[in-house]
Amino acid sequence: MHPGPRNLITDISGLHVGNARDDLLKSGATVLTSDRPFVASVNVMGGAPGTRETDLLAADKSVVAIDALCLAGGSAYGLDACSGVMDGLRAAGRGFRVGPARIPLVPGAIIFDLLNGGQKDWDKNPYRALGRAAFDNAAPDFEIGTQGAGTGALTAMTKGGLGSASLVLPDGSTVGALVAANPMGSVTTPGDRHFWAAPFEIDCEFGGQGPDPAAGLGRDLHSRKVAAMLGAETSRANTIIAIVATDATLSKAQCQRMATAAHDGIARACLPAHSPGDGDLVFALSTADRPLHDPERGLALIGHAASLCLARAIARAIYHARPAPGDILPCWSDLNA
Repeated sequence: MHPGPRNLITDISGLHVGNARDDLLKSGATVLTSDRPFVASVNVMGGAPGTRETDLLAADKSVVAIDALCLAGGSAYGLDACSGVMDGLRAAGRGFRVGPARIPLVPGAIIFDLLNGGQKDWDKNPYRALGRAAFDNAAPDFEIGTQGAGTGALTAMTKGGLGSASLVLPDGSTVGALVAANPMGSVTTPGDRHFWAAPFEIDCEFGGQGPDPAAGLGRDLHSRKVAAMLGAETSRANTIIAIVATDATLSKAQCQRMATAAHDGIARACLPAHSPGDGDLVFALSTADRPLHDPERGLALIGHAASLCLARAIARAIYHARPAPGDILPCWSDLNA
């Protein structure tokens, strides 16, 4: 397995990702859409998720395919970014047809970034406009780091961000991940230099520092994030929300299995993971451009690849984050200049 030419989720043909951010707000939105509707499902392992229209992704629900997925900051306010994406899809003539009506289907999820130093005193919820702008920006090439839904993200110790990675499998199919990394836990080991995901790094894609040579790691859960928020209630102020995708043909049930396996990538890249206060969630989708020749073994490999891509994408998000005025936490690049 090797990364695709972009090392982004858009190495899967037909997928497009768009970002929009507001630097004063320190927040934003990210949209993933495709040339045509796609099959998708979801798995939630965090204890405090914030979601929209995820029930329709269950295998027993009648919806066959959706039009886009939306990730956003803003906590519950950010769910309105999905409405902006719907506006863009409707204007493009996309959506589920019911007689003369069209209904774009846009499940979404949010991170909590309301205490990150940005200006949150808006009179009108800004996330609908951010969602529409992200949809209008959707393209095969996009930036990671302090972008889109990851603009105001924070880890326990450093600034978070938006990340992506891909792998091409031996049969020629492609798997990719897209993530807004805002976890309660740390993405780096004590000392802020080495990434927990280092064993899975490919071609120095997040600095090439290698694994931490120290032993006995994982017992120190100090958090700069908690300290920076000045004692505010932060038990629910966290989340990793992600999308994993493949061009292999999968059913909704198989997409859910892919999403479940991909959660291992969160556990490999963040410590701790899946806490009661995290909203950890993974969407999984299939563009169905390639046949799945061996459903059991092929699906197992796709799930494994998705977990590797997600771990790498989380580390890449933090590695590519860049400082901005008013930040309450340093970037990894600041600490390792």
